[in-house]
Amino acid sequence: MIRLALYQPDIAQNTGTILRLAACLGLAVDIVEPTGFPVSDKSFRRSGMDYLDHVSWTRHDDFAAFQRWRAGEGRRLVLMTTRAALPYADFAFRPGDVVMAGRESAGVPEDVHAAADARILIPMRPAMRSLNVAVSVAMVAGEALRQLGAFPDGG
Repeated sequence: MIRLALYQPDIAQNTGTILRLAACLGLAVDIVEPTGFPVSDKSFRRSGMDYLDHVSWTRHDDFAAFQRWRAGEGRRLVLMTTRAALPYADFAFRPGDVVMAGRESAGVPEDVHAAADARILIPMRPAMRSLNVAVSVAMVAGEALRQLGAFPDGG
């Protein structure tokens, strides 16, 4: 199964929404710290509601710790970025991929771009800068699950 990763998220409500999405779709989430808010159930409760009890999430102290974990797991890092050339729907997702979204305010730094095994983008109208991070994660996660035939049974 794929995993979702959030690089130093700034907005607790977006993180809570992504945790709720992950709970509903059966995905695990990695949060790369530091965050722009206290990481706690209280921070996520409004947007994540009671879904937080149904999601597996892991905190990593920093990107180096995340990289050590990822290397040990042998997982590919797929970075969502407006600086990519490959549309997400044209990318071939694999089981085990970690799909990472950057900070709402600044994306990710160059070292994270360089560490990514693949970079994907959501095509948008030229005058638009970016989508909400939770919307972007939902779109890309949906496509990855569709490609892998991995949507939950629902049963």
